[in-house]
Amino acid sequence: MPGQRLLAAVDIGSNSFRLLIGRVAETPTGSQVYPLDSLKETVRLASGLTREKRLDAASQQRALAVLQRFGERLRSFAPDQVRAVATNTLRVAKNARDFLQTAEAALGFPIEVIAGREEARLIYSGVSHTFPPQNGQMLVVDIGGGSTEFIIGQGHEPRLMESLFMGCVSYSLRYFPGGEVDRYTLKQAELAAQKEVEVIARDYIASGWETAVGSSGTAKALGEILESNGYSDGVITRAGLERLREALLRAGNSNRLKLEALKADRVPVFSGGLAIMSAVFTVLGLETMQVAEGALRQGVLYDLLGRSQRQDMRDVTIEQFMQRYGVDRTQARRVGALAQHLLGQAAQGSEEELEAISRVLGWAASLHEIGLSIAHSGYHKHSAYILSNADMPGFSKMDQIKLAAIVLGHNGKLTKLSGQLTGPNDWLAVLALRVAVLIYRRRADMPEPELHIAASDKGYALHADAQWLTGHPLTEFSLRQECLEWGKIGLSVELV
Repeated sequence: MPGQRLLAAVDIGSNSFRLLIGRVAETPTGSQVYPLDSLKETVRLASGLTREKRLDAASQQRALAVLQRFGERLRSFAPDQVRAVATNTLRVAKNARDFLQTAEAALGFPIEVIAGREEARLIYSGVSHTFPPQNGQMLVVDIGGGSTEFIIGQGHEPRLMESLFMGCVSYSLRYFPGGEVDRYTLKQAELAAQKEVEVIARDYIASGWETAVGSSGTAKALGEILESNGYSDGVITRAGLERLREALLRAGNSNRLKLEALKADRVPVFSGGLAIMSAVFTVLGLETMQVAEGALRQGVLYDLLGRSQRQDMRDVTIEQFMQRYGVDRTQARRVGALAQHLLGQAAQGSEEELEAISRVLGWAASLHEIGLSIAHSGYHKHSAYILSNADMPGFSKMDQIKLAAIVLGHNGKLTKLSGQLTGPNDWLAVLALRVAVLIYRRRADMPEPELHIAASDKGYALHADAQWLTGHPLTEFSLRQECLEWGKIGLSVELV
């Protein structure tokens, strides 16, 4: 269909990898995304985590082979049409950064490792956009391979979001190696999961919900198995889970379990998923749970749609942080405008690369002083700490790391950024922000000085009007000290 607008989401999960391609359609009530093509492959990435939390070679090879196949399907897509996200296993793997470089080359697109609450937000978006509208609040539970997300929201707005470190792959490996199941180990797995859920139960029960919904593989598999075996009418029920539990115990091994609709790729992780779902029902007092078609990948598509329509969740988050930490908006505007002006004079790369670093610099200028809410001394370190560790809806972990590094580098010694920034545009963004902060040290509006940055053989040349510098001796002194600071990391910055 020529002329159609397509978006693609890649979900690099701990159990399965999924690719969803959607077609954007404009309706009287707004834009909708309709599924056009999908691929799913079981990788069980979480099973490749060693005791030292490193991905083994076999799991990496399985993953790369799948990503290459996905990459072929996406070969005609532009960068702004695709978003690839990775979840719990790559959040915890110590060698994730090395693997991601190879993985991105195989897929042909950047891969974002997202935090647990960001995963929860996207899951809720996927469910709320594909599930029939509900009155009142909705509880969404998503049991993945390495983590389980819990969200309470209303309409398309999530209100409570948590991610717990338990999943069908990790629990199956820990409690049911080889598929063996007995009453004692099943109870131990359920108790361990109950202990995790109890941490959040009080707040969730106090908030309340009218509808409970399960999303993703475990919930969908349980719903299909219960219906196909006559244990329920397509919903997950407490009584149905108990019948599955007894059937599993009679079999003694998940590999010997004979149930209609139990697919071969679900067998190795069935016991862990059942134990977690049973624990969720027990702790939260559930009797029934409906099953949703939408999940993380649909949420990624709608988030990507929002970005394309300039309704980027990251901008909303920046605005919320500015309000929460009492940012001096006038100063942030001054610094941001000059920093962007300087960056635009010397940054190099594709249009997408230039837009990406410009956005990061804009966010950094908006939030570089949030650490003042803690203390003036070392405020840039406080700012960077907040940005590194806070939940920031819409941001991947890599987004946060880069943003925090640029904010950390806007003041003080540059040697502390060793290993945190890579490309020349990242360093140029730090230089632009540092210069802008120096120029507006008085925190007052003034005619913008004649400043220009140009690339030189060994770094950058900063051109300033000599007469202006003479009239601003403190700024001239600070800029010359700035040049010396860059020399300490082997990058030449000259004031000419």
